[in-house]
Amino acid sequence: MNISFPLKRLKDASSKQMEKSAKPQNSFWVLVQKEVSDHILSWRVNIIVILLALTCLGSLYTALTGLRDAASEIGADDAFLFLKLFTISDGTLPPFFVFVSFIGPLLGIALGFDAVNSEYNKGTISRIVSQPIPRDYIINAKFTASITIISVLLFALGFLVLALGIMITGIPPTPEEFLRVICFLVLSIFYIAFWLNLSILFSIRFKQAATSALSSIAIWLFFSVFYSMMINIIAKSLHNEVLSQNLMRISPSQLYSEATMTLLTPTIRTLGPLTMEQVVGAIPSALPLSQSLLLIMSQLIGLMAATTICFGISYALFMRKEIRN
Repeated sequence: MNISFPLKRLKDASSKQMEKSAKPQNSFWVLVQKEVSDHILSWRVNIIVILLALTCLGSLYTALTGLRDAASEIGADDAFLFLKLFTISDGTLPPFFVFVSFIGPLLGIALGFDAVNSEYNKGTISRIVSQPIPRDYIINAKFTASITIISVLLFALGFLVLALGIMITGIPPTPEEFLRVICFLVLSIFYIAFWLNLSILFSIRFKQAATSALSSIAIWLFFSVFYSMMINIIAKSLHNEVLSQNLMRISPSQLYSEATMTLLTPTIRTLGPLTMEQVVGAIPSALPLSQSLLLIMSQLIGLMAATTICFGISYALFMRKEIRN
């Protein structure tokens, strides 16, 4: 009995099935490449990238100026002298991590405030959905492309500071300092990803790009400027420092600031008020990286949870949103 013909048909059918199953996966990366190219060619994104690069170089200059004074005071044998490139300043400009905490949310908002509503206004969303690709690939590709740009930019700037610091000072970072810088960059990606997902959420909720942009910037200004003022007023009236600190940690910028300072300043051993019993007998020494990560675990979980919640709400709203031709 000749079975070669049925086997050939079975082989051809399986190969066609594999090709069909591979098409959606390939289409996802095509969408990602399209979103990345759109962001790279966008003027607003390029302006913010240039602004972030200039402020990075400016903060590096002020850090090098302040590093000379710090080295003369504490000595060149300080174990974490290289980390001061990211934390100290001569007073003319804020340090590097302050610029990232201030301009980073603007980068996330710029990448996401018109991610979805612009497709609806241009009428391109119906043409994309009409293609044989899953609908969730659209929102996933937009997030993947934006987070890729953010990650590449932050790591490029971080390594630029490391390289220039080594070239100018001649002091190489220790392995623990290098790992702390990497953890700081990953933390910054999660922080900016929160504002990215928030702006994508508003781009799905509002039809006009200006409305979603203003809503995202308003929330950023509220948590960055006005929220701390409100908590200070509440703290003065209640005289409860623990309560005021817990209320401050509702703000993503506060979580990012506490986590960043703990990573880049190993001598920080606690993030809350200490009693006299806790202070007596304590040895003033730097914490290892593992202990610093345990100290900021609640801040890390808070940022990741806020980012995940924003993306989950955006995903659910987009999947339920009606698309008309």
